[in-house]
Amino acid sequence: MTAPQDFTAALASFATGVAVVTVRDGRDDIGTTVTAFTSVSLDPPMVLVGVAEESYLCEVLHRRDRWAVTVLAVAQRALAGRFAAEGRPSARLLLGGQPHHRGPRSEALVIEGGMAAVECETRLRIPAGDHVLIVAEVLAVDYLDQGEPLIRVNRRYR
Repeated sequence: MTAPQDFTAALASFATGVAVVTVRDGRDDIGTTVTAFTSVSLDPPMVLVGVAEESYLCEVLHRRDRWAVTVLAVAQRALAGRFAAEGRPSARLLLGGQPHHRGPRSEALVIEGGMAAVECETRLRIPAGDHVLIVAEVLAVDYLDQGEPLIRVNRRYR
């Protein structure tokens, strides 16, 4: 059997993009940094995101089907850290001073200045160990930008 620390170390060497998932929950906004985000299908356009099963975000995503993902740019490294911190406050507070708007289809906060942002609607939830894989249809591409993406490799943002 593979030791958890060996598994974590092995996968840390795999470079991945960094994104923030946001969802509106009544009067509050929830968000977290994710590195498990990928495209699934072109027709219809679909993505997959992995979230910790025990997280509050996962709980909210079981109640709310529409949400947004912002793919972060290298200049947003501090923002990735804020959204990854334990016990973080509302997403609106985390975005203080950072340009953002509400997505018209999801009502979720969309962070501006990233590489891209999409609004999604959940189609399937798949339990997977201590995470839930959420497959969603992309309702709209909010924006596309060119620049340098933020990546995570060897437990560091680069």
